[in-house]
Amino acid sequence: MKFYSLENDPEYMNLQEEMIRLQNWVIENKKKVVILFEGRDSAGKGGAIMRFIRYINPRFYRVVALGVPTELERGQWYFQRYISNLPNPGEIVFFDRSWYNRAVVEPVMDFCTKTQYKKFLKQVRIVEDMLVDDDYYIIKFWFSINKDEQKKRLTERKENPLTSWKLSSVDMEAQLKWESYTHYKKRMFKITGTQKCPWVVIKGNDKDYARKEAMRYVLNTIPYEHKGLTGERLTPDEAIFTLENSADIKSKIKL
Repeated sequence: MKFYSLENDPEYMNLQEEMIRLQNWVIENKKKVVILFEGRDSAGKGGAIMRFIRYINPRFYRVVALGVPTELERGQWYFQRYISNLPNPGEIVFFDRSWYNRAVVEPVMDFCTKTQYKKFLKQVRIVEDMLVDDDYYIIKFWFSINKDEQKKRLTERKENPLTSWKLSSVDMEAQLKWESYTHYKKRMFKITGTQKCPWVVIKGNDKDYARKEAMRYVLNTIPYEHKGLTGERLTPDEAIFTLENSADIKSKIKL
């Protein structure tokens, strides 16, 4: 059996070299970078993060994957535990799922009330605007896969002892609740996609393509020094697109 080696992929290695330059710029200039990885179960969020961090300095980035909130956290302001994990100056933080749990997963699975859901939609744009105004770079990825691909990946997780730990009760219901996920996903895009913080949708059926294009988007978006010295293409494929709605949403969507 032949194994794919990232080190033998010059395209990927060039992107890694660019990521190191980006991180050095973040460190030297005390910048704050937040990258959210969202998508359906098994869409490839965790794998994409692993590609991003493979060679960058571990002292200046964090991967945040919060578990089920504690009793204390459930009584706090919803955003509180996420805000406590935001980057310090000179850091990049990768959120493997984020505050957008309340926009899709929680209402689909009845983990929040309708009141909590509506309150989140009213507050999230304000919170993100405040962060951007305070010089945070925020990039919001949504990894998109089709239903057949999700079914294939969930089956592989179940049958592979090396990945079975990834399978949760929520994952098991992903196929049954496909249409409900779609409904809340579209509503999230429409309400929370803004000019300051658009949603970046990446076709995720091809994992290698998705990971490289996500890296390209970040490298193309953040204005780090000595960009492009590798000669690698940094402009994302046109198949990646952003979703934003900068108009007054109150007249269009009843919260």
